[in-house]
Amino acid sequence: MRFAERIRIAGKLVEENALVALLEECERANDGKPMTFFEMTTAAAFVAFARTPAEIALIEVGLGGRFDATNIFPHPAVTAITPVSIDHQQFLGDTVAQIAFEKAGILKPGVPGVIARQVPEAMAVIDARAKEIGAPLYRQGIEWDVHRREDGGLSYRGTIDLDLPAPGLLGAHQYGNAGTALACLDRLWGEGFAPAALGQGLREVEWPARLQRLDRGALAQMMPAGAELWLDGGHNAGGGAVLGEVARTWHDKPLHLVFGMLKTHDARAFLAGLAPYAARLEAIAIPGEENSSTAAETAEAARDTGLSATPQPSITAAVTAAATPGARVLICGSLYLAGRVLAENDRRP
Repeated sequence: MRFAERIRIAGKLVEENALVALLEECERANDGKPMTFFEMTTAAAFVAFARTPAEIALIEVGLGGRFDATNIFPHPAVTAITPVSIDHQQFLGDTVAQIAFEKAGILKPGVPGVIARQVPEAMAVIDARAKEIGAPLYRQGIEWDVHRREDGGLSYRGTIDLDLPAPGLLGAHQYGNAGTALACLDRLWGEGFAPAALGQGLREVEWPARLQRLDRGALAQMMPAGAELWLDGGHNAGGGAVLGEVARTWHDKPLHLVFGMLKTHDARAFLAGLAPYAARLEAIAIPGEENSSTAAETAEAARDTGLSATPQPSITAAVTAAATPGARVLICGSLYLAGRVLAENDRRP
């Protein structure tokens, strides 16, 4: 919803005025040389982090890894690779193996690499790169693992063993995400942290637009009796697959999708995992995004996956069409769309 969401300092989003000052400082230092939007933002973030003492600086790669602007640290404390999926093919390659090679570019000699569960072709590439440079791997299913207990809680097994509450985020995939975070802490501190603090973190974690239920706000108020409104920013084949796994358990209400996506992503691959569980789809262009697919293009992609799809002129029109009594409406396909939806939902009459 805001540019400043990209940078968090000591637990709080960077203040707008402080961010403006940081960007202007970086602009002066750059002195007119060629620099991309993301490079300038990354430079500003690193200046802010350097001036704020902290035990940990958590840096998320923007795109790929190998050539990413964030990938300048010769010896980070730990690196992590979440499950590799087909995404950003125009930059990273057309196969999982090619994309995994770009992701493996964050591995560093002598630095522990925490690796979430991967498909075999991705794991083979990551393993080969780790052996080539001497990066010790800490792999899910080998050196560590995580599973959901019968009572819904999370069990982590690695150098340390932990039995913790369920993650506060919905979906079976969030156990794997939580496990990856725990494995990073395992490599960093071993037994040097309190299980109670980890449990609190798991319970209280918030992640907007990741299976977020919107139960108040302008769009939520449009829901008729018995209907629900949900939002997710997933936008690649992997994201569609995990949403499909959640949708498979939603037997009590018909699922209606409101869907928009950037041209740089594969709408058909994303919808393949969701289509079997959805009754219909309302297609939209992402407002204010030049790189958005049109509503007609998105609807055509949806029909190719077997869905009944109708182009709509706006978010409000799409939600209105999808919001029949007793339905579960899921808005999905893009974090850019999710930002517009949250802004629209927060608007005041």
